[in-house]
Amino acid sequence: MLMIFLDGVGIGSSNSQNNPFFKYHFKFLKDYFGEIPHLKRQHISKNNAFIFPVDACLGVPGIPLSGTGQTSIFCGVNAPKLIGKHFGPFPYSTLIPVIKEKNIFKAFIQKKLKADFVNAYPKIFFDYINKGKKRLSVTSLSCLLSGIKLKGVTEVRRGKALTAEIDNRRWVEKLNYNLPIIKPKTAAQRLLKLALINNFTLFEYFLTDHLGHGRISSEFEYVIQTLDDFLFFLLNNLPPNLTLIICSDHGNFEDLSTKSHTLNPALTITAGKHAAYLSKKIKKLYHIKKAIMDIYS
Repeated sequence: MLMIFLDGVGIGSSNSQNNPFFKYHFKFLKDYFGEIPHLKRQHISKNNAFIFPVDACLGVPGIPLSGTGQTSIFCGVNAPKLIGKHFGPFPYSTLIPVIKEKNIFKAFIQKKLKADFVNAYPKIFFDYINKGKKRLSVTSLSCLLSGIKLKGVTEVRRGKALTAEIDNRRWVEKLNYNLPIIKPKTAAQRLLKLALINNFTLFEYFLTDHLGHGRISSEFEYVIQTLDDFLFFLLNNLPPNLTLIICSDHGNFEDLSTKSHTLNPALTITAGKHAAYLSKKIKKLYHIKKAIMDIYS
């Protein structure tokens, strides 16, 4: 099972002025599926792959946020209902015990199965947590609370991890690391290789949410081209025994007319061995973990 988490990607309108999926040619949607999902066409299937909407609002008023959305995905609970509101970007304090007990990494470990988080972190992040800082994402917190070692530049150099932007470019240009800038195809090949040695592998991508908030706009076309090439290669080269799920925590990127999150359903894609099963079982964010774990029961 390979999960690609895309932060802040929903299914929006077919307005090409506001929705970059319609403004730009995204191969992983347009070429692979033959069409782009939108609010009037939310379900698409082709090549044993499925695009479908997932409810991110979860019956709680307000705009969905990352802390509760990601807790819902990775822990299988209705996090905003538990605390009575949407909260983010980091998890609400009372959700930390829930994350410790119910996160998906721990669920795999308890079944004596191998789970891995393949994102690498730069030295400044490890300096941050070594100082006792607590503002961590749901996934990094899940790993730390489950005994899964977070990866760094050594693993990137050995091909055992990916940088969060896929191609190492920001590590090289912003953090002055001596790394090669790799092609999205190369990154995708590495990820597939890693996924085949685990029962569950997670890679997270956050730049979609940054773009939706109006950040790093000068890099917009480069960033989306890199992501598109990466996802297109994965979909076209998925090994027969692997299942891919691409999911998100809330809408944002699909509507550039606002810099805030949206009420749109989260974009979800499944492909490969158990794709049809997952597409039928997942309707809300908190269904994702259970649907995945049911495959291993």
